[in-house]
Amino acid sequence: MKRGGLLLALVLFVPLRADAYTHVARPGETLAQIAEAAYGDARRETVLVGANALDVRGGSQVAPGMRLEIPAPTFIRAGRGDTWPDLALLWLGHKDRAATLARANDAVPWVPPAEGREIIVPAVIAHIAGENEDIVSIAKRYLTETKKAWELNVYNLREGTEVKPGEIVLVPIVDLQLSEKGKEEARRAGLAALSEGGGTSFQAQKRAEGELPLLLADVRGGRYVDVITRGNTLLTLGDLAKPQLASIYRALVEAYVALDAYGAASAACKAWKLQGGSNLEPRWTSPKIVSACSR
Repeated sequence: MKRGGLLLALVLFVPLRADAYTHVARPGETLAQIAEAAYGDARRETVLVGANALDVRGGSQVAPGMRLEIPAPTFIRAGRGDTWPDLALLWLGHKDRAATLARANDAVPWVPPAEGREIIVPAVIAHIAGENEDIVSIAKRYLTETKKAWELNVYNLREGTEVKPGEIVLVPIVDLQLSEKGKEEARRAGLAALSEGGGTSFQAQKRAEGELPLLLADVRGGRYVDVITRGNTLLTLGDLAKPQLASIYRALVEAYVALDAYGAASAACKAWKLQGGSNLEPRWTSPKIVSACSR
């Protein structure tokens, strides 16, 4: 591919914002050591090789003073009315990459993200294909599984397995996250990707998503002391999405009312309404709950 064509491909298909920070190799450092520090996994050195086109340059060795780009995910906040295709268009360059973005967040593309949810935008490697490479071998190299080759085809809006030498293949690494050491170095480098919380809210919201079914099961089972314990523990996790907070406070309202703690129930109901809780329907709601929420 000619240089002009290569630049055009990058303009059309590379995400709007691809975050990375620069690491200057120290004497004696290896790629595996750098990957271990950045990602907590030495096997991620393949990401560094691809991101810095080291194999294209004739080798994957590093020398003291070499400047390496360390790819990192981006964290953004879902707003009211956001959809996965809209976010994929903005952050990954095309709405048809919505499935990739949703999968990185343990979601499905046809269910919009909750308002206030912190979303991880995966790091994307622009791999320059070499001789005797195809989409299957590239998938195995970065994603460890050849059966994920179809994901690369979908992301790159292409079909088939053939890849021409010099062709750019974008590889989203949906499970790539920085270690604590990596986050620290990224912050020192001023990486904007960490400005949304660096995944702190993402992890809290992900944990809450797993705990909410248990909380609702406690409500249905009448285990109200457990509801209060679990609900208040969830509230301490951090910055949760509005629908998550609404579910927790609504469960607390019912538990406090059942235990005759009407002051706490009234406060929980107020918090529930602040998080988008709707007006209670008297026909379907316990009079005690209606009373507590009317205080």
